[in-house]
Amino acid sequence: MSDHQRTELLDEQTGHLQKALKRFDILFLIIAAVISLETLGQVSVFGAEALTWSAILAVAFVIPYALLFAEVGAAFSEEGGAYTWVRNAFGRVAGAIAALLTWVTQPIWVGGSMAFLAAETVNTYLVGLPHGSAADYIFKIVFIWCTVLAAVVSLRKGKWLPTSGAILKLALLAFFVLTTVVYAAQHGVEGLHAGDFSPTLAGLLGLAPVLLFAFLGFESSNSAAEEMENPARDVPISIARSSTAAALCYILPVLAILLVVPKDDITGISGLLEAVGVVFTVYGPAADALGTVTAIGFVYILMSQGAAWMIISDRMQAIAAADGAFFGGFFGRFHPRLGTPVRVNLLSGVVSTTFMVAAMQVTGSSAALFTVVLIISISTFLLSYLIVIPAAVRLRTAYPHVKRPFKVPVSDRGYAALGAVAFAWVLLGSWVAVFPGTLEALFGLDYDFQEIWGVSHLQFQVLTLGTLAGLLVLGVAGYVRGALVRRAVTAAAVPATPSVTPEGTVS
Repeated sequence: MSDHQRTELLDEQTGHLQKALKRFDILFLIIAAVISLETLGQVSVFGAEALTWSAILAVAFVIPYALLFAEVGAAFSEEGGAYTWVRNAFGRVAGAIAALLTWVTQPIWVGGSMAFLAAETVNTYLVGLPHGSAADYIFKIVFIWCTVLAAVVSLRKGKWLPTSGAILKLALLAFFVLTTVVYAAQHGVEGLHAGDFSPTLAGLLGLAPVLLFAFLGFESSNSAAEEMENPARDVPISIARSSTAAALCYILPVLAILLVVPKDDITGISGLLEAVGVVFTVYGPAADALGTVTAIGFVYILMSQGAAWMIISDRMQAIAAADGAFFGGFFGRFHPRLGTPVRVNLLSGVVSTTFMVAAMQVTGSSAALFTVVLIISISTFLLSYLIVIPAAVRLRTAYPHVKRPFKVPVSDRGYAALGAVAFAWVLLGSWVAVFPGTLEALFGLDYDFQEIWGVSHLQFQVLTLGTLAGLLVLGVAGYVRGALVRRAVTAAAVPATPSVTPEGTVS
């Protein structure tokens, strides 16, 4: 059977999809998902050179990566996004691996980094929520399942949580940056010298995974491509606008944080809010009230960010399942009225809750937990792109007949070069995320694992490699159980992607 034959279940389930995403929705869905407030503190820990490496990656990584997927996202607009691209380029097995790595990143991230940062915010700035207490567990569970609920309801309703969160996120960052300017005029700033911005190898190895994680995902909205009104027109524009917004929304707030908080006082889990607390003193008696409102808004933004990824990644995994690549008979179904993959949504909630509980048992402090769980999320996400980026390159030469509403104005070799640059960055980030300290040792750099991570090397590897091993077992079992779905295919092989008319409809 050809890997490009659609299964009967896939044809049946895509019939439940509802056109609900316009250009406005796509743009803010991407902004909600990709611009990650929780990484700002983690990046700022590295001081002024974080700005240098952010600027370098914005040019040397984001531009080639965005160009690659602007072309692919407009031309290959099947529901499922990255899964269908990899399947069409390399077959279902590769597609299944890429989809699983991308999908599982989100429940791990929501149940780990997002829930922990939200709980820490509540504990520090709103009400007492001691780490490890019953109230702490309850809050994190409620946080997780609110993100799941947003993915369960119809996209026409569920999209408003990420959209409102994205708008609030941009407003908060803009207000913070402007307030920092006022604070600097009144009180001065931390001394930053030219030498502080000098890039170092240690800084690159420490920052690469976090910055790549922050800049990846602009093509993720294609997981809901058949729910867009005009993907051929809207995807490239949304990627261009959101990638530009992302670069500014990382570089400017990190600069603001470094200007008002001493480098040694910055922590990864609460770096942004620490800086907010400093600069809001310019508002005098109103500072405390503004800080409380900001903390509430921060938790809402985190929830909306998690919801955006649940909406996006759960659709991709459900399409993979409907195509026979993951427990197809059960998880490959969309609700006939809601048009959402409810079963995968619930699976994400279970995985997220389970991972949160497991992470609480393995490591100690909330700060250490946040950092370790963030790097696990980063590792699975980056590893998926080691498959997705080569697939994007292959699609240009393997399917030259497919109409490309947007085409990067370079030759096939030039396009492959863009892919090679993006792939090299992701390969570096993946290695550093999964095996931290190894390249530092190779180059003779000092690296105190316990001091940097807050956990032992053994604890770290148990959680990271254990997660990857568990994924391997889940992926193999899911693919084996999808065999019956793969056998029931439509009568004829279908093109690698639907034909897209100039108006953006799928024929």
